[in-house]
Amino acid sequence: MARFVLVHGAMGNASVWPPSFIAGLEAKGHTVEAFDLPAQGADPTPKEDVTLQMYADRTVQQLRWRPEPAVLVGHSMGGMVVTQAADDFVAAGGELAQVVYLTAFLPRNGQSLLDLAGSPENAGDQVQANLTVSGEPPIGVFDVEAAPQALFNTTSAEVLATLPATYMESQPIIPFTNPVTITDDRPLTRRFIFALQDLAIRPAMQRKMAAATAVVETVEIDADHMVFSSAPTELIEVLDRFARS
Repeated sequence: MARFVLVHGAMGNASVWPPSFIAGLEAKGHTVEAFDLPAQGADPTPKEDVTLQMYADRTVQQLRWRPEPAVLVGHSMGGMVVTQAADDFVAAGGELAQVVYLTAFLPRNGQSLLDLAGSPENAGDQVQANLTVSGEPPIGVFDVEAAPQALFNTTSAEVLATLPATYMESQPIIPFTNPVTITDDRPLTRRFIFALQDLAIRPAMQRKMAAATAVVETVEIDADHMVFSSAPTELIEVLDRFARS
């Protein structure tokens, strides 16, 4: 079976992946690794020091932790991270099974998250609408009270009640401004999962990014941005099928 390495998105940490979702993948026979990006969760890195390259380096470190080629899954901002990490890892001789973009940013060389988030196709996204940025270097704080409507808009109240208090935290903004430095269209197997009710990365933006890069397969899930909470069973089935492809 497959080895899954999960990369969380912005304003979060590894606790955002529900234990039941991880257990569901493991029940299919897979192994699952979820870790905190630098300065998030239990990682002690000062938030003021973080860059996108540091996120990528930490992900490469995780990929090297075991010899099996991984199915590398990036959610949301994690798409920026896995894009840079996959390119770095393969350029250094590493082997990946595939890269999966879970309603995530998928940049071309030289693009940053802010470049993509500011595209017309992403107009009205509810992350920028509910993010307050201050300080130097800048740190962003998301309005937690807006999360049910902005991020979990199709997630049941019962599931929302089970979210750990630590799942959301402040976010360094510098990684949003850092462009990826990659070889466009490096031969990697990439798949993209569209979340059709996503208010954070709009479906039109997801489709635009998937069309701009060689993606071998796309799948639609009628869910919000936090697919692992709103449609975990369907997501597990999709990821399991991807791993067997």
